[in-house]
Amino acid sequence: MLLDPARLDRPDVQVSEAPFAFMIAPAQLPEAERGALAADFPRYGSAGFFPYRDEDCGSSIRALVAEMTSPAFADALGARLGLGRLSERPSIVTVSDAVNRRHGTIHTDSKSKIATALLYLNEDWPRTSEGCLRFLHRGDDIEALAAPEIRPVYGTLVAFRRADNSWHGHLPFEGERRVIQVAWLTSAEELERKNRRGRFSRFVKKIVGSLDARWGARRGVNARHD
Repeated sequence: MLLDPARLDRPDVQVSEAPFAFMIAPAQLPEAERGALAADFPRYGSAGFFPYRDEDCGSSIRALVAEMTSPAFADALGARLGLGRLSERPSIVTVSDAVNRRHGTIHTDSKSKIATALLYLNEDWPRTSEGCLRFLHRGDDIEALAAPEIRPVYGTLVAFRRADNSWHGHLPFEGERRVIQVAWLTSAEELERKNRRGRFSRFVKKIVGSLDARWGARRGVNARHD
């Protein structure tokens, strides 16, 4: 087992209800699996999130995604976010191996999402705030931290319940940033809509990746999207 729900009960796991429900859980993956997960992580060649596909990944990543989306793990996360039976909701998985400076603008997530989990798989992270996830009190100030910023290092899991004030983002960063994202959605119709959009965006990102990076270079630290 790669993800054990019992690890979410450790004293170093932070669960908060304010300003919105979120959880920060370090060291959720076995150290012994670090090398295999690094070798099996997909390489997309463009920045941003891509729809998960089995064929992009090695066996250990496929196993990890299966565990992240399992009913037991979904319900364990839901219980800590005040959500019952999260496993009964449809889920969608996206994966990113790199970002550019356009990514990480302040946002709450779309209303089609009920909850989101992010599992980071970076070997290390520079001693910098750039690219470190921040949960925020406000949607107009990246410095209005609701918790210490989160370095996206191997095994760190964060999850939050989507709300009108579930503001989060990170300072501009460009480079490798490995993360698996699972979002639980309001309906099967939303899942199908996101799947269609994901297939199209995958194609677009491959075409305009360099332009995307150029546009992102001009973004301000408090930039926001809805």
